[in-house]
Amino acid sequence: MRSETAPAIRLEDYQPPAYRIDKVHLDVRLDPQATMVTATLALAKAEGTADGTPLILDGDELVLTGLKLNGQDLPASAYEATAERLEISAPPATPFELTITTEINAEANTKLMGLYRSSGTFCTQCEAEGFRRITYFLDRPDVLAVYTTRLEALKTDCPVLLGNGNLVETGDAETPGHHYAVWHDPHPKPAYLFALVAGDLARHPDTFTTASGKMVELNIFVEHGKEGQCGWAMDSLKRSMRWDEEAFGREYDLDVFNIVAVSDFNMGAMENKGLNIFNDKYVLADPETATDQDYANIEAVIAHEYFHNWTGNRITCRDWFQLCLKEGLTVFRDQEFSADMRSRPVKRIADVRLLKSHQFPEDAGPLAHPVRPRVYHEINNFYTATVYEKGAEVVRMLKTLLGAQAFRAGLDLYFDRHDGEATTIEAFLACFEEAASTDLSQFALWYEQAGTPLVSVETRHDPDHETFTVSLSQEIPPVPGQKSSKPAVIPLRFGLIGPNGEDMDLTPADGSQASGDVLVLTKAQQDVTFRNVSSRPVLSLLRGFSAPIRLNQKLGSEDLLFLAAQDNDPFNRWQAVQTLAMQDLVRLSEATRRGEPGMPAQEVLEVFSAVMRDASLDDALKAQTLTLPSEADIAQEIGKDVDPDAIHAARQLMRRALARQLGMDLVPYVHAQTHNGAYSPDAEAAGKRALSNRALHYYAVSGAEDADQIVWDRFRTADNMTDRLAALTLLVHDHMAQEDVALEAYRTRHEKNSLAMDKWFMTQAMAPGSETLARVRVLMTHPLYDAGNPNRVRALLQSFATGNPTQFARSDGAGFKLIAESVLALDKRNPQVASRLLTSFRSWRALDPQRSALAESALLRISSCEDLSRDSRDIVDRTLQ
Repeated sequence: MRSETAPAIRLEDYQPPAYRIDKVHLDVRLDPQATMVTATLALAKAEGTADGTPLILDGDELVLTGLKLNGQDLPASAYEATAERLEISAPPATPFELTITTEINAEANTKLMGLYRSSGTFCTQCEAEGFRRITYFLDRPDVLAVYTTRLEALKTDCPVLLGNGNLVETGDAETPGHHYAVWHDPHPKPAYLFALVAGDLARHPDTFTTASGKMVELNIFVEHGKEGQCGWAMDSLKRSMRWDEEAFGREYDLDVFNIVAVSDFNMGAMENKGLNIFNDKYVLADPETATDQDYANIEAVIAHEYFHNWTGNRITCRDWFQLCLKEGLTVFRDQEFSADMRSRPVKRIADVRLLKSHQFPEDAGPLAHPVRPRVYHEINNFYTATVYEKGAEVVRMLKTLLGAQAFRAGLDLYFDRHDGEATTIEAFLACFEEAASTDLSQFALWYEQAGTPLVSVETRHDPDHETFTVSLSQEIPPVPGQKSSKPAVIPLRFGLIGPNGEDMDLTPADGSQASGDVLVLTKAQQDVTFRNVSSRPVLSLLRGFSAPIRLNQKLGSEDLLFLAAQDNDPFNRWQAVQTLAMQDLVRLSEATRRGEPGMPAQEVLEVFSAVMRDASLDDALKAQTLTLPSEADIAQEIGKDVDPDAIHAARQLMRRALARQLGMDLVPYVHAQTHNGAYSPDAEAAGKRALSNRALHYYAVSGAEDADQIVWDRFRTADNMTDRLAALTLLVHDHMAQEDVALEAYRTRHEKNSLAMDKWFMTQAMAPGSETLARVRVLMTHPLYDAGNPNRVRALLQSFATGNPTQFARSDGAGFKLIAESVLALDKRNPQVASRLLTSFRSWRALDPQRSALAESALLRISSCEDLSRDSRDIVDRTLQ
């Protein structure tokens, strides 16, 4: 019998809870196979609830062992209990106390949701609906309660006992050899923010003094022997705390802030109040095992989870449809933090690259959904790039439209008005409307409509009347569930660049939608005219990527070359280079597919030469600009009837041509010292390494006699993971003579470090070439491959499916078959990991007919599985629709 899709949950059906839970006292007696949880809930009818309304609590695979009402055993006739639900038919009309006892086998919980055990450590993951796997509860984000948690465990196994809030009591328990700890969180919170951790962990301590003079105890808990890898995470935490005070006026509110790093975790990290639990890849770092990108990711994720203390914890979501209220807003905040810590232009380019590579394909495929969806079947599948990255872009547009001062005033009002509440997008926008005295009803469409707007642009210069007119139009192509759309509010930051390379002083005609350096597009079609423009300017539009749109500007190569050389906006200068390269790569891909010879355009090659020689660009920005569009980006630009092999061949052709063009200009950077003295992950040093390794990327295929030796020497002598991995990737992906020797040397050096070995698996999975599929199958049987560890699965299978388009989308269908088999196997163990892997099929309809038919066959195989999880059923059904 085919498994059924979970019933649809709709925003329009929202009803407030019939009961409220004011206080929760949890007594958790930890045991690997038989943890006993006694939950004492202080309940009362919500206003408007009729007497006798049944109390229905959520459960998930629970075993009920006891139930008391106001201290008395409840007779079996008064309730109905299953593993998924507890219903009390006639609760008291007055406030009452319910005591529920459940038993949990944490050791057997391979879903890694609720309470589970990872490498001997008990930990929890309750977002979105994991608390119902611990006890029966009103497991929804609009039920806020004050929690007190008593933890008890065998002292030798679990000397560390951690919970939410502040530690209020510790001691020896009555059971011999056991001890206990009591934690109290004074701030009401939803169940998804509950957390506990217990195990034998090492502590990396520090302190932080808040702006008001309060000292906060800081701790990072890790496996013993890894304390030395916590320094960067702790430094990032302290900088995050100070920055949030200075940038947003937000001060920390508890006596202690704890972070725990675990190796088995479905997500990146979790912002549980006062007790953040992290995937250890976003905590542990040293130069030997972590790249510069790892350091940047740790900095960003530590900040993100800390910033949730206000945008997510103190103010949370009324329902899961409002998920972007905490995630999009907090991503915006962590992006701003990283931009202030590093290079703002480089950070902006990196964020847009991520948006275009992850969110744009989502918006254009069967999994498209609004930033605030109106219906879902499985909420775990909506932790998406649309909610996070596009959600952040919507907040950024709001700041662009209102200006920094009004934006800050609106956010301050939001914090003041809704602290301690579970609220909505409407309430969020109302604060900005009030603070800025403006109407945001049309802007709110960004939360309601799926798809990426396409903005088309034409310009006209009238030298006789000295006017310059910009004609704009917008549309969103149809997406699933949305055949038509309304015009959105689109802020377009811009400049008019004169022949001298300088921005012109702008004089918009009366009534035009232009304010300062921002054009505001609000209609389906709109003209903006500027006066006193005697000579034709070049329009630099969408500066800083001021809106998450696709831009159809149709600039000629002369204007693009001009912008690539002259634009004073770093983002648009980078974009001009990328556009020139993309146009040529699409042309070469199409020629390759037709079997026609092709050569990259010389003018494009010369643009890259100019970038390499431009002393005004810092190293990190230069490295970004010298990076070609990815194969996935090119496929997205082509849009339909995609041939991954032709795209790969065209990109390799361009890379080799660039290597020859850059020639001797590469040599100084290839041989540059990437750091002086001790390694540092700071922006300047990371930029030097990025540029040196980008130069090495081209030098490897330059035809120079010493190219292979130079790459091998970089790998052999590297004193940091950034340089070592960059060289290993070239050795493996370009199939150099030392490939196998390098892989074995890396494995020997790092086999005891799980995070470093993830990179070893990933590098091989992403190698182009027909032999990679067989290699991946062999690696799935490797002693160090663990299908129960989400990081290892992502390193091998997710990297293959999303980072190796020629092999995932092989013309014989073998890549699709491998991932389909893997999804079905993983689904039985960990549905969340399986469903995420399944999203790699999201662009299958864009492939050429042969490949798309093979992809569909693989999807139908998954769909036909009789006992598919709700998570995977939801994804496969939407992908096939």
